[in-house]
Amino acid sequence: MNKRKTTIALATALATSMSMASTVQAETVNFWYHFDNADNPMSTLVDKFEKENPGITINAENVPWNSYYDQLYTSIVASTGPDVALVKLNAQPRLIEMGALEPLDAWLDAWDGTSEIQDNLLELTSAADGSQYYLPVQYVALYLYYRADMFAELELTPPTTCDEFRDAAMALTRDTDGDGQMDVYGFGFRGGKGGHDHWASLTLAREGVGFGAGELTSEGGVAGTQFVLDLFQKDKVFPPSAPNDGFKEVIGAFQNGTTAMTIHHIGSSAGMVEALGDKVSAVPVPECGGGHWTAFGDESTAVFSAAQDKEAAWKWASFLSSAGNNAEFNKATGQLPVTKSDSASWDTHEQRFVDATVNSLPFAQLLPNTTETADFTNTVWPIAMQRALIGEISAADMNAEIDALYND
Repeated sequence: MNKRKTTIALATALATSMSMASTVQAETVNFWYHFDNADNPMSTLVDKFEKENPGITINAENVPWNSYYDQLYTSIVASTGPDVALVKLNAQPRLIEMGALEPLDAWLDAWDGTSEIQDNLLELTSAADGSQYYLPVQYVALYLYYRADMFAELELTPPTTCDEFRDAAMALTRDTDGDGQMDVYGFGFRGGKGGHDHWASLTLAREGVGFGAGELTSEGGVAGTQFVLDLFQKDKVFPPSAPNDGFKEVIGAFQNGTTAMTIHHIGSSAGMVEALGDKVSAVPVPECGGGHWTAFGDESTAVFSAAQDKEAAWKWASFLSSAGNNAEFNKATGQLPVTKSDSASWDTHEQRFVDATVNSLPFAQLLPNTTETADFTNTVWPIAMQRALIGEISAADMNAEIDALYND
């Protein structure tokens, strides 16, 4: 009898031990992210979360950016992927196709923090099927940088329309040292790879113009691209190097006074202030042809469908997008918090750049979330834009090439 009781007790203890081990495993959330900044706040955030959520352990792994998505896709196929990870919108179609994402809609409906998320962010990050798979954690929106000192010198006001933008750019394009050569240009246009957002802000804002069939080849679409070409070819308000200029050249020219306006986001504001102080400011990009368009840069978290404890994974994801925690997260990223209260008290960037970003968010847009967009940004747009700027092809030809990419 005693031997039987002992056997039963041992079996019960073993079962309990296995159950506890299973529970511990189920409540360990594996989180992948990528931070280059040496001031990494993740351990502090993990400690805070674990104190607030006893029984849930966060295993946060900082994966190198240059191999981040290769590792993520491979791990999903091998069933060794994370429970939660940082993700960008251009990865969403593939992740959905892989069946890798867990819908967040029910959690968002029940979460007190949903109303705290900045207006338009959840709309921008929603999937084509109408479901929400991403929870925003940081963002940027592009805006117009302008040299406040030059504007004050010429008694100009920041442009709000494309017509005002052209007039200001022409006034700011000057020979300031009297040698007969222009040494200041009104706008620093990024004609090289990555500059599609400059073109888009001046073209896609126009009513009925986008990437749908026939939209870029419409009268409004061609007029938008022609406006950009005229600024360079006729008005000569871009530097002669514009067809080849990339990020480094555009930002450098603005900081050294060769250009008076350019387009970028808050991520470059610290360097701008360091170089220029109060001589630099920002406003939303101008309204063109009846509308506004500016680029949205994203980073969100996603809960994966293979997560062992999806509820614990959601708790961690929503923790990172909650007021206070989100501010701590973004102090290391150089981007902006997604919560309204954190944005209102944000002091990591100068307020004028925060205001320009928040005021741009209502009309921020994304390029089509399709496989064609990689070809558009990497080859089709840069080559067509350069050829159009130097006069090898027309605005209509350029737009037709882009239309064919997306719609043929």
